[in-house]
Amino acid sequence: MTTTTISPARHRSLGDHSWQDQAVCQSTEYNPVDPEIFFPEPDETDKITAAKSLCSQCPVRRTCLDAALEGGDTDGIRGGMTEEERGPLHEKLAHRLDYSRVNATIAGRDVHLTKAERRAVVLAAYRHGVTEQRLAWLLKITEEHAQKLYRETRRALRNRDLEQSKQTTSSVETHGERLGRDDFGTAA
Repeated sequence: MTTTTISPARHRSLGDHSWQDQAVCQSTEYNPVDPEIFFPEPDETDKITAAKSLCSQCPVRRTCLDAALEGGDTDGIRGGMTEEERGPLHEKLAHRLDYSRVNATIAGRDVHLTKAERRAVVLAAYRHGVTEQRLAWLLKITEEHAQKLYRETRRALRNRDLEQSKQTTSSVETHGERLGRDDFGTAA
């Protein structure tokens, strides 16, 4: 099942780690934080509770969780979730379809995309008349690959339209016979 969201989130760019400066878990002179509390053993419930308490106050918790999922981090508490809690999210990540990420990419932002989101970017770019060169730049692919993706998109849309017209035609038929003008009666 595909998860679809349209939240107006601000997504971090690929390779951007500047969000970590705003994280509550960053130890400072005035706010000493022991990083070990974010890597507790399964039976250390006090450390887990303390780490989750800090995460609940963090302004970049969602970004931290996204970074952990996108980077494949399976160790420690990230984004307010333990390794076990993030497990199902790791499995579903490839199917995520977040239109705010798609829109951010079309606008030129360099954000992490899942396979489903990449397909949505190609379809949106095709429908909006984005050039193959621009699509190649947006997805960091060659122009030849962008041309191929557009050909596949054109073919898929054409086949979908043909299938829809077949369904419309078959709904007008009765028992395999085509209905004529006289079969509908006359208007009073």
